[in-house]
Amino acid sequence: MQDLAPATETELSEAIANSDGPLSIRGGATRGFAVRGRTLSTTRLSGIKLYEPGALTIVARAGTPLSEVEDALAAENQRLPFEPMDHRAILGTSGTPTIGGAVAMNASGPRRIVAGACRDCLIGVRFVDGTGKIVSNGGRVMKNVTGYDLVKMMAGSYGTLGVLSEVSFKVLPATPASATLSLRGLSPRAAVDAMSAALGSPYEVSAAAHLPGADPVTHLRLEGFEASVAYRAERLTAHLARHGTAEVETDAGKVAALWEEIRDARMFAGSGGDLWRISVKPSDGPRVTDALGDAPMLMDLAGGLVWASVAEGTDLRAAIAGMPGHATLFRASDEMRARMGTFHPAPPPLAAIARGLRARFDPRGILNPGLMDEAARDLEKA
Repeated sequence: MQDLAPATETELSEAIANSDGPLSIRGGATRGFAVRGRTLSTTRLSGIKLYEPGALTIVARAGTPLSEVEDALAAENQRLPFEPMDHRAILGTSGTPTIGGAVAMNASGPRRIVAGACRDCLIGVRFVDGTGKIVSNGGRVMKNVTGYDLVKMMAGSYGTLGVLSEVSFKVLPATPASATLSLRGLSPRAAVDAMSAALGSPYEVSAAAHLPGADPVTHLRLEGFEASVAYRAERLTAHLARHGTAEVETDAGKVAALWEEIRDARMFAGSGGDLWRISVKPSDGPRVTDALGDAPMLMDLAGGLVWASVAEGTDLRAAIAGMPGHATLFRASDEMRARMGTFHPAPPPLAAIARGLRARFDPRGILNPGLMDEAARDLEKA
């Protein structure tokens, strides 16, 4: 069956309204989720509709390549605040990341601790629900009169409530300088102590991550004007002296490359086994690493994540039993996904809310059917 590839919002509406079966919603084809149904691609819904650098606002159609948005912002010395992750390396996919895909997945990186997640930077959406109705909310579009915060709700909904056609963001000025402070040899618990001390300091740390293993290293990022970064790096080094001697890297290219690697969890590219993404309170990070033993992992404290690569079929949800949080099976075979589910089972109250929302916006159940069944979507925060 031929894929559906609407080029306008009206065509998207008609395609969904006229569908007589399930639809597998696809943006840039970088995520690798297998969903039954006829493919509906948003890649032709592309282009920046409005960019007002002075107002720190950008509006783009959902299928716009993420690189196109980032290039337009960079030309005005601005950037997306939330550092959207590029999944291609760890999932072994190709395709082109899109701005709508970033919203659908609420893709957010290490800067989340200071800039918020994708949904916190999203100020408006247009989408088509499962009946073919065009819905708009937030930003420059209209006041929310539905009783739902549709802007927040669409971020992280994975196309199960509606197919995005347009998104609006607040953006921020890019920082002219950055530095990475690295501490070596810390245990996960000592690393959390050091990262917490750094994040709780007045020196404006914008990211913090720890890589355990044979040669453990803890990284902290500073961003801002050159003189400010230099001063804060010196003061933070002294502030962390009891945790070890920090190595300071100020080369912009090296700093950017390191944090892109952490953002994209590239150390797991090509690794065998299943890859899990665990979201827990930063203070629970050491409990997770203790439970995982020698498994290769990455602790993104500022992003609130622990990534872990384990043997196929290992259920890491047991590792966080009793902790507030959730575990997503990020990379696995179709067989393992079918057995364990991609998303963490939701508590009954949240599951009831999720079912009610899907019944409201997709009463026929045709949008990415089954993808988020029993998923633990936090409807207030990611």
